[in-house]
Amino acid sequence: MRRDTKQREAILKLLNNNRSHPTADQIYDEVRADIPNISKGTVYRNLQVLENDGAITVIGINGAQSRYEIKQNSHYHFRCEKCGGVIDLDEPADKGIDKKIATRTGFTVSHHRTEFYGLCKDCQQK
Repeated sequence: MRRDTKQREAILKLLNNNRSHPTADQIYDEVRADIPNISKGTVYRNLQVLENDGAITVIGINGAQSRYEIKQNSHYHFRCEKCGGVIDLDEPADKGIDKKIATRTGFTVSHHRTEFYGLCKDCQQK
């Protein structure tokens, strides 16, 4: 069982109150406002601990910069090709695909990740 430190609590609080899927550097910048002496390495280590414990999810596909979110039900994301923003889509993950792939391949499928790409509303208007 992990011991929640002041640093981990600050990271979890930030992710609980933030739907923008921040990068590690953005998390570092924001947490530093409350904990001025925190190091970037401490933020990265704590993100790893929180991921390993299943408290947060890392979103990083195809070499894109990793972004973080609080662990929640499986869902899809949209990544803007212009600004790089990641947005939750109010669409639950289709568990039927997991079963279909498992049946066809004989694999045991625990989950899948899908990202949609294009331009967000803000970038379309620019």
